[in-house]
Amino acid sequence: MTASFFGDAYRSKRVLVTGHTGFKGSWLCLWLSKLGAKVYGYSKGIPTRPSHYELLNLKSKVTSYFGDVTDLPRLKEAIEDMRPDFVFHLAAQSVVSESYRDPLGTLSTNLMGTANVLQTLKDIPCKLVVITSDKCYLNREWVYGYRETDTLGGKDIYSVSKACSELVYASFFESFFKSSAIRSATARAGNVIGGGDFTKDRIIPDIVRSWSAGVPVSIRSPHATRPWQFVLEPLSGYLHLAIRLDESRLNGHSFNFGPRQRQAETVVKVLQTMQKYWRNNAGFKVVASDMMEANLLKLNCDKAFEDLNWEPNLTYEETVRFTTQWYHEYRSTGSVISVQQIEDYQNLAIRRGLAWVSK
Repeated sequence: MTASFFGDAYRSKRVLVTGHTGFKGSWLCLWLSKLGAKVYGYSKGIPTRPSHYELLNLKSKVTSYFGDVTDLPRLKEAIEDMRPDFVFHLAAQSVVSESYRDPLGTLSTNLMGTANVLQTLKDIPCKLVVITSDKCYLNREWVYGYRETDTLGGKDIYSVSKACSELVYASFFESFFKSSAIRSATARAGNVIGGGDFTKDRIIPDIVRSWSAGVPVSIRSPHATRPWQFVLEPLSGYLHLAIRLDESRLNGHSFNFGPRQRQAETVVKVLQTMQKYWRNNAGFKVVASDMMEANLLKLNCDKAFEDLNWEPNLTYEETVRFTTQWYHEYRSTGSVISVQQIEDYQNLAIRRGLAWVSK
């Protein structure tokens, strides 16, 4: 099924994924490998144990360079050695709670790390997608989804760091990329769930760890509403966007990738849905927290629907089922079903006639 996916645009191409050992990065590397790409990675190290990257033995499929994105000389040396055709910049400090423990580290990685990647790519013709987050928007607790033209900003360090990443990209685009051979865009997605995420202080890994130990999971904001999406959903958007960047009307733009707005659900609803697929679950308990978190956050993805002809593949129920089944299989048998889930996801997209499948 993979032969014609994304118009076979990645076959034999040199593709760099920064943050390739992380949750989303490892899924992207696996998919790119199945698409026939020559995959390169740049990361600080292995972020968790266990790690999806190691469980998949991706070191046999990815040419890895290790270093911090804040280390400009090391980053420059690595990228000049790769000379990539495509770049997906995912390397970031991606945990809200960590931004409270280490605010300067979060700002350094998410702001200066992005600036270093952009600086290094100035003279390398490629197609670049900078991935940030839905939290780059100044959250006003609106009931409707944020559009790409809405105000960037934040009331906490993590949100500000993501907004700054977007602003740094915009300034590099206007100053250096606009009239160059580089074609680029940013992609904003949030609340990505799926198997292989073992990060501390994220809701799904926390649920899995607690239920595996037979204890209730502690949750901070039971009624917080989020646009939950399975990890392959935004990745399909990133992959589709990158190959469309030769179209001048898309160059330099930003795109939201998320589920249809009616699929936004509360944390409690996600827990209740997971309980249907996880035998012997231990439920949950609500705990107090001083962290500043939005109660309501949605994205409007009309621009991706209309300008890219991209749309999400899975329903809310399928999103939670795919996620829960991955962990349940891993915890029960030690099997890692990521390859099978990519194939299942692709088959569903083909059956549903999604336009981005082949182009």
